[in-house]
Amino acid sequence: MNTVKHTARVARLTLNPIWLALTTALALPATALHAEEHSHTLDLDNVPVTGNPLGVASDDMVVPVSVLGGRELSLRRQGTLGETLNGIPGVTATQFGPNASRPIIRGLDGERVRIMQNGVGILDAGSLSFDHAVAIDPLIIEQIDVVRGPAALLYGGSAVGGVVNAIDHRIPKESLNGATGRAEARFGGPDSTRNGAAVVDVGNGTFAIHADVYTRETSNLDIPGYAVSKRKALADGTARTNNGKLGNSSANADGAALGAAWTFDTGYLGISYANMNNNYGVVAEDNVRIDMDQQRWEMAGEVRELRGPIQKLKLRMAHTDYQHVELEDGEVGTTFKNRGMEGSLEATHVPVAGINGVVGYQFQNTRFQALGEEAFVPNVVTQTQALYVYEELPIDKHKITFGGRLGETSVNSTADDKFTQAFNNRFNPNSFALGGLYTIDDAWSATANLSHNERAPSYFELYANGEHVATGQFEVGNVNLNKEVSNGIDAQLKWKANGHSVTLGAYATRFQNFIGLFNTGNVIETEPGTFVPEAAFQAVPAMFKGLELEGKFALNDEWTLKMRGDYVHAKDTRNNEYLPRISPLRLGGGLDYRLGNWNARVDVLRAFKQNDVAENELKTDGYTNLSALLAYKLPVKYHVELFAKANNLLNDEIREHASFLKDISPAGSRSILVGARADF
Repeated sequence: MNTVKHTARVARLTLNPIWLALTTALALPATALHAEEHSHTLDLDNVPVTGNPLGVASDDMVVPVSVLGGRELSLRRQGTLGETLNGIPGVTATQFGPNASRPIIRGLDGERVRIMQNGVGILDAGSLSFDHAVAIDPLIIEQIDVVRGPAALLYGGSAVGGVVNAIDHRIPKESLNGATGRAEARFGGPDSTRNGAAVVDVGNGTFAIHADVYTRETSNLDIPGYAVSKRKALADGTARTNNGKLGNSSANADGAALGAAWTFDTGYLGISYANMNNNYGVVAEDNVRIDMDQQRWEMAGEVRELRGPIQKLKLRMAHTDYQHVELEDGEVGTTFKNRGMEGSLEATHVPVAGINGVVGYQFQNTRFQALGEEAFVPNVVTQTQALYVYEELPIDKHKITFGGRLGETSVNSTADDKFTQAFNNRFNPNSFALGGLYTIDDAWSATANLSHNERAPSYFELYANGEHVATGQFEVGNVNLNKEVSNGIDAQLKWKANGHSVTLGAYATRFQNFIGLFNTGNVIETEPGTFVPEAAFQAVPAMFKGLELEGKFALNDEWTLKMRGDYVHAKDTRNNEYLPRISPLRLGGGLDYRLGNWNARVDVLRAFKQNDVAENELKTDGYTNLSALLAYKLPVKYHVELFAKANNLLNDEIREHASFLKDISPAGSRSILVGARADF
């Protein structure tokens, strides 16, 4: 990393008024900030979550939802959003090295998994390229909701595979009289991480102020053996280099935020500002680093207990100014910018014939720019707007859910010296869903959801035309693509009794025209004597289906047994060929022990060998990831916990089949990470 550049950035952040406000708050005596001792324990099975605007608990959702929050999220945090969620049933990660990893849900990623922050899209450039990190740092996130399966009805076509909503509470929503907060730090791991975060909320019962700050620094990743796999070395003769270390995989990141809200008995209104910086190495290229900066303003408000046909109004809006530059040997190569605004206004109506529901309007307006020699997409303005309705009809202990979404999307490119022709595309993606929950008895229930989903092609699927260095391909878009259409069914059988629970789910999604990037078999000469394989965006019929399993058994007051598993099967139905980068069968389990202030757990995840591969895709060996945790709560007033985590205890060579870099970038080697977290 450029030392002068990093020093200047730290100085700039240190002088930021957000940091000054936060350090002032942290300097106050603890007794002045502490209003009363309280617990942060959440019953995650009953927390209202993303995917149902009526605020029902996760147990009452028709679509499968996973919730991470509180202590469990704190102990699970990794350097990226993708790695934090990897291992949840149905969720894997793109794993483009240790610094850029997006969640994959049921084999779908990119523009089919909508990543949000506080219910609003993050508007970064993460879906454009796998080496672009998601502009969310897990260190300051308080809760993560994962909707597995189509959620296009509420969030648009980019949620056809699912939704990940990272919630940070930067806009306080509840009345606070006194102060609350948390702090944590951790050291070690395979990348020798050094990171810390602090969050403070202070209020007088009417007004509340939030401040947070974090910093993260990592070194090159320790790996078990060589970076290049044996399979790749045998397939194309690539030399097996970088033994024990993954080159150019270090990172430096920091950020801070300040928010404020007026809270009252029937709602709140607030605003927040956040800045994040992230400088990290691109492991696919030894001399390239990405330097990212994002500024984000958010506004949110809610008014409840209204009179008339509308019971509640909810507003969410965010303006994002995102930029990252790709530094080649310290010099600026390509610059990517994405600036835009997204928001929604949602109204909850009074029950009509026993039916509860909401009507909403959602909009997004973004301007994307790619500047530099390696820009492979033109400058683009994308505008979307949609009206949606979601309704629930309770019938005794059962319920029926239904709704629809009518949308409009325009994608307009600009001509320049490199992209000599401008294009204008317009789509009307519409989605519909019908679901139900049937309560069999006090312990058993079943859910099912039918959905019709439509997605407008993204700007890079339409207009890409150039060498994409990160994937080693010359990518060609297709301006004649139509909207992507799919139909899906999702079903779950749930059992819950006496502290035990088991959920078994099955799903199938048939795409009429799945838009994917496929190798054409041609090569393009990008420079004299340099040839790159050509890959084109095409629409093909496809079928995704799979199984998910999750269970928990309270053996006694001290011991808890957990189990999980998932399987995805995805094919191009034109020729019955497998689609690329589909995760294999995974089975896992864990044993948790609690006694007094002590907590210990051991967890194992077995990913089987992936032999069902696409054309020109290498098979991937299976792996076993064994990990352990030991934690101790200090007998002090402010809920201080010390913990140690051991990862990859078998020192197995872990290569995720869903990763583009699986054959040159394995996961980290055996390691121990120690940390401390405190709540007040």
